[in-house]
Amino acid sequence: MNKLFHIISILSLMIISFNTVQAQTSEFEDSSLNDRRFQFPPLKAIIDSVIKRSAQVAFRNNNIRSKEATLATERVHWSRNMGLTADSRYGNLSNFATSEDGLSSNQALTTSIQFNYSVGVFLKFPLFDVINRKHQIKLAVSEVDAAKSMAESAKEEIRRTVIQMYQDLILKQKLLQIRSKMLGEGRVNKQMVEKEFRNGIVPLSEYVRISGMTINMEAAYETAMSEFITAKQLLEDMAGFVFTLKLSN
Repeated sequence: MNKLFHIISILSLMIISFNTVQAQTSEFEDSSLNDRRFQFPPLKAIIDSVIKRSAQVAFRNNNIRSKEATLATERVHWSRNMGLTADSRYGNLSNFATSEDGLSSNQALTTSIQFNYSVGVFLKFPLFDVINRKHQIKLAVSEVDAAKSMAESAKEEIRRTVIQMYQDLILKQKLLQIRSKMLGEGRVNKQMVEKEFRNGIVPLSEYVRISGMTINMEAAYETAMSEFITAKQLLEDMAGFVFTLKLSN
């Protein structure tokens, strides 16, 4: 009795599953990627966009500009030892004058309001600056070269990452299309087996086996879809734009 009840339950679930499969098949055919695919931009365009938007590259470029400014300062550092001085005075000034002609001596003191000024140039040669200047410039040049190398290294790392993600995305789209095709064929096969089972052509065990295979195909398709969407959105986020969808020829 329990065995008969179990068989009836299985048959009821199969009939419900058959109706559900028919509805899902129509929806699946509308959303299948067999006749659609995403149009990916050229690889170089994506790489250029990612590099342009990269915060790490921007940081490296700012570091280069900072080091170049330091180098420019070192190149003109010697000029601090040269300068121009100026002085001016205005007010009551006292002038004392003495004149002697050999016979007599005349002295005079005058007070007047005057404007006096003076201008001068100074030049110093500190021994340490003379000895150390070449070393400081060489050090500044090395720092600029190191900053440029770090920036280029960051760009190379981005190129490698984008190339890997781009090829992985193409592969995931192809795998998704394969899973989509397999699932479509599996559902059609299940419908045929369902009809044959209802007509008594195939046994219950065969129908259960085909149903299990279809469920596995659905799980594989959902996994492939999730992996494709994740890979696509990650690359879109890095590139800064969305890839478009188009009909395949």
